[in-house]
Amino acid sequence: MFRQLTNIDTAFKLSRIITIVVIQALACLCGYVVYQSYRFAAEARETIYILSNGKVLEAWGAERKDNIPVEAKDHIHTFHYSFFTLDPDEKMIQQGVTKALYLADASAKQQYDNLKENRYYSNIISGNISQELQTDSIRIDVNQYPYRFVYHGTLKIIRATSIVMRTLVTEGYLRNVSRTEHNSHGFLIERWNTTENRDIKTINR
Repeated sequence: MFRQLTNIDTAFKLSRIITIVVIQALACLCGYVVYQSYRFAAEARETIYILSNGKVLEAWGAERKDNIPVEAKDHIHTFHYSFFTLDPDEKMIQQGVTKALYLADASAKQQYDNLKENRYYSNIISGNISQELQTDSIRIDVNQYPYRFVYHGTLKIIRATSIVMRTLVTEGYLRNVSRTEHNSHGFLIERWNTTENRDIKTINR
């Protein structure tokens, strides 16, 4: 009888030890699962998905200061491309210029008004002229705010009898504004000025 009680006591101790070990293992497992859940949630917050042309693209969140050079260059490129790429179609010209003017201040509007007053756009339409802009380089000084930039591009002016290549150099400053549907980068070009715009080559057609 005493042997049976001893066996029962030993079995009870053994089961208690096993229970404690199992509880500790489960506690460690739960802690690990919670930790991994928080880690995955933090990573998920840094990842966003963009729908472009029916395709889902993955992107990662970052501090704005890390993206300033990239976003600023794209903003400047988009502005110049929209402002200077023209076809002999009044509606197309108006759409491009309107898009560009959302990205800059009154200095761009003033240049547009000067070109319009000098019948620049009317001559493009009446002469069936197309104008294409290629970006060569964009330099930005992000060490001082507002950010000063210098844009270098090449204009290709296609006429019925010739193709004229022109060099285009502009300068200006960028300041931060709110992001909107029309201004996705949240920059505004200020004090925009054309410093060089001259013919470099003419090709007869």
